[in-house]
Amino acid sequence: MKIEVNKMVKMAVLAALSVVLMLVVRFPIIPSAPFLIYEPADVPILIGAFMYGPAAGLAITLVVALIQAAFFSADGWVGFVMHMIATGALVLVAGFIYRRFHTRKGAIAGLAAGSICMALIMIPANLFFTVQFYGYPYEVVKSMILPALLPFNLIKAFANSIIVLVLYKSVSRIIKDFGKMLPKKA
Repeated sequence: MKIEVNKMVKMAVLAALSVVLMLVVRFPIIPSAPFLIYEPADVPILIGAFMYGPAAGLAITLVVALIQAAFFSADGWVGFVMHMIATGALVLVAGFIYRRFHTRKGAIAGLAAGSICMALIMIPANLFFTVQFYGYPYEVVKSMILPALLPFNLIKAFANSIIVLVLYKSVSRIIKDFGKMLPKKA
């Protein structure tokens, strides 16, 4: 698979922006679960998926999750896997739908379906990983699904989706123009 350098550089810029947002904008949104932290790191990843397709969005997710796991998270490989599952579901579903229906309605449908998919897939992911690797009892994690885990993932995914809807056109134009500054092949 040959990826042109221009596209790879733009994807790297989106990954870097995602890491910066993950580090700079962080706050809890569910008072009963202050360890669930909102960060808008999925916004540049979703923009990448809309610009270059779901596989590119997943590649950006992989890079961001590796950087987060290696340098900024105490969760290590478990955090990496959870990030890949959550953001991967959102990006793949939204990216596939937007690629098929390349309109504003397609973007809205993709982001809505991706958000719901992310929230739903994180239920079994939390029941497995949080119990097996963080040592929380199954019943405790299960009791957190409706009051904390599901609302958190829905709020996070839909908030990031709304930001993407507001910013996508202008950010994609900037990124496309950024490519004009790069040297052309000789």
